Amino acid sequence: MKSPLKIALVGMPGSGKSTFGRQIAKELNFIFIDLDQLIERETGKKIRDIFIAEGEGKFRELETFYLEKVLNYAEGFVLSTGGGTPCFNDNMEIINQKGVSVYLDVSLEEIKERLLRDQSGKRPMFVGLDEGEITLKLKNLLLQRESFYLKSKIMLSGEDISTEHLMSALMGFFRN
Repeated sequence: MKSPLKIALVGMPGSGKSTFGRQIAKELNFIFIDLDQLIERETGKKIRDIFIAEGEGKFRELETFYLEKVLNYAEGFVLSTGGGTPCFNDNMEIINQKGVSVYLDVSLEEIKERLLRDQSGKRPMFVGLDEGEITLKLKNLLLQRESFYLKSKIMLSGEDISTEHLMSALMGFFRN
């Protein structure tokens, strides 16, 4: 029996996990799941409200619970994780046991430009920060998180972040 392919995109906030994930899911005819959106839908609360009312610890518990739930789905999918998801509660190990992790390694300069264009408040950790503060926050986040991201089974960066490159890299993970 063929095992379903479960692809989990990891990387910094603003690295394009959701946008790229939707493209890949469409290409593979898989469902696309955004972990943060799933948590919001299932709990009936916005992520930022969970952080404010219950703290980061409670959010990380919920995040791990729903990550494990998704990774147990019977069908294949493409999952966009939150930027911090791989860094808590052995989540990266869980992802790698049950799926194929893909690190979208986007330059901090590119992420900063995307965040500056996205002033809609979708990313609460960057709201109200100026360009210099965003740069500093991104550098600090990358220092804290990159060791987890580098545990990914596939790494795409720069020009390699394309459907074609990912499809080529995934060929080795299709199981018979």
